Amino acid sequence: MKKSSRVFKVGTRASKLARLQTHGALERLGRLLPGPRFEEAPLSTPGDRDLRTDLRASPADFFTRDLDQAVLAGALDAAVHSAKDLPDPVPPGLDWCWLPWREDPRDVLVVRRGFALADLTKAPVIGVSSVRREEYCRRRFPDATLKPARGAIEDRIRQLDAGDFDVMVLAAAGLARLGLAERIAEWIPLSDLPTPPGQGALSVTFRAGDRFWRRIRSLLVHPVVFAGAGSGSAETCTLGALEAIARCGICFHDSLLDAALLERLPRGAECVDVGKRCGNHNRPQAEIDALLTAAARRGQRVLRLKGGDPGIFGRLSEEIAALDALGLPYRVIPGVSSLNSATTGTGMLLTQRGIARGFTVMTPRRAGGGTGSVGAEARAQLPLVFFMGLEILGEIVAQLRAEGLPESTPAAVVFAAGSFDERVARGCLSDIELKIAGYDVSSPGLVVVGSPAEHGYHTEWGALRGKRILVTCSAALQGQAAEAVRDFGGVPVALPLIQTIPDPACLAALKSMAEFDWLAVTSPSSVHVMMRLMRETGLDLRRLPKFIVAGPGTSEALKSYGIWAELVPARNFGAEGLLDLAKSAIPAGAAILRLRSQLAGSQLTAALAAAGYRATDCVLYANQAIRPERAPAFDAVFFASASAVDAFVALAPAVALAGKMVAAIGGPTRAALEKHGVRVDALGAEATAPSAIETLAAIMVRKEWEELT
Repeated sequence: MKKSSRVFKVGTRASKLARLQTHGALERLGRLLPGPRFEEAPLSTPGDRDLRTDLRASPADFFTRDLDQAVLAGALDAAVHSAKDLPDPVPPGLDWCWLPWREDPRDVLVVRRGFALADLTKAPVIGVSSVRREEYCRRRFPDATLKPARGAIEDRIRQLDAGDFDVMVLAAAGLARLGLAERIAEWIPLSDLPTPPGQGALSVTFRAGDRFWRRIRSLLVHPVVFAGAGSGSAETCTLGALEAIARCGICFHDSLLDAALLERLPRGAECVDVGKRCGNHNRPQAEIDALLTAAARRGQRVLRLKGGDPGIFGRLSEEIAALDALGLPYRVIPGVSSLNSATTGTGMLLTQRGIARGFTVMTPRRAGGGTGSVGAEARAQLPLVFFMGLEILGEIVAQLRAEGLPESTPAAVVFAAGSFDERVARGCLSDIELKIAGYDVSSPGLVVVGSPAEHGYHTEWGALRGKRILVTCSAALQGQAAEAVRDFGGVPVALPLIQTIPDPACLAALKSMAEFDWLAVTSPSSVHVMMRLMRETGLDLRRLPKFIVAGPGTSEALKSYGIWAELVPARNFGAEGLLDLAKSAIPAGAAILRLRSQLAGSQLTAALAAAGYRATDCVLYANQAIRPERAPAFDAVFFASASAVDAFVALAPAVALAGKMVAAIGGPTRAALEKHGVRVDALGAEATAPSAIETLAAIMVRKEWEELT
């Protein structure tokens, strides 16, 4: 792949802290997107030049104005700011997002060098730089003298050490980035002193509509999820919507939904009521749109939870239009509408053989709150949907044209609606039959006639641009890999090629686990098989020793059972990293039970024994190939094991991967692919599914840049 010669000129304040944090952020972007260069451009701002104005009374753009004006003028491609300094709203003509890498958001107390908090007098002199810090200090130190603190952090600490102040309230993030964390005398809990949402985070601003930075942003934000909450009762909420609720960081919800669903939100998730009822709007639609787009650009996992089905009288099109205008990714999970509950749920079946072949759904309400006709003429203008009509599509089209519908009337056919194999063919009455030539008309399909047939969701805003990513891993990794694909705007196509078959011989070791000090586990599959066997045989979880695992994927698998690993490598995930961590943290002579698959080999157990541990090898399961009838259509494929590679090649020749992008979880999987003559495009920086998918997404973004340049 050729490298892009594009150079992005990125502005930053000239202070040491600003340059350090900008340099670090651009280094991360460079690792994620090798090829284009990011060049730092230091520039002063009003807040750097004016050291007299009290920050408690400074304008919102005090530290961003000149940088953003340079971006708007074209002198800079983008600018990096502390996210808490970003004005709300940003100046017209700019777009923005937060960067996903952030420091601890808390504030801290810093005292003069050589002193401790206990040495403070009853009436200390405290340096503050915001109203909220001032209010906190008045509560905590009622007799203190509060003075404005200005200048770069290093200058403020010099003033502190010179005796101008006794104590200062500063952001921990800046001290950490400057290597001054040892100056922290006390961490202030967020419950005592809440900090601005952007504290500890960095943001980037760029010209609105800049296609290069929009594509960069697609790697840094999560898709907004629109989900139907079902109708009336939580039991009508779909599995997909429940999973979205369990993962979200902020939920904007309607009023007409079962409040029990909100109890499923993760601890710490924000919950915002934006409901409307019969014209009584809690918030105007424009405000809801602004809330959604801002939360998405902050990198939050945004859930828009709508009553019933989001697409039926739910203002979905307006909220999606706001995201489309900014090129922000989203996905939609349909729901059970009140239409279903009111009819199927009560026995008033809308379709019954020999009684009713269809029904009409409409509302008398118009935009703006007025009412409109529900008469025959108005009903005749409604879109039409035909079930089970593909094999006689020609007859349907002929009848509609004979009744006066223009040939230009939009028409579409949806095949396998809602499945991973969903396909949509669009046209009009004059050519829709030609559009579906070659499709299997005996397969499930719906015909849509009317204006809705012209429209569809924009799937191109995500980094993966709605591409279908074949996920071949076992059930243990399927969910994690699918989530990563969706996070980057792709469509996961599940094709598990490996299943785990527990080895009965391992039960003796599991039953004697209390005799071991540690369990060494190197894969999520081992965790799931172990827990399955313990549940099936009635083994007591309280007998479990401490865990040392090979990486975050295995650690997360344990957490799904409410178990936390004591030791997890910070990097170098795999057997080698686990061995190094064991040597540094576990005393020699400890008894370690290594749990593994049949294919993993006993090398790690031998290495642990050589390092002085009483190591026991235990084969938990064997990998057995699954033989599906065929591989579904896909644009790229993710492999998580060498055994999955072999199973795929047994299903389809390696040539089936020609022209497809291929991602591998780690070195052994890449070697298996190369053995079959398959080039690996994406290998994660870490041996995890999310890392491999992130690398695949970044490569797709880079390829697009090369085409644009």
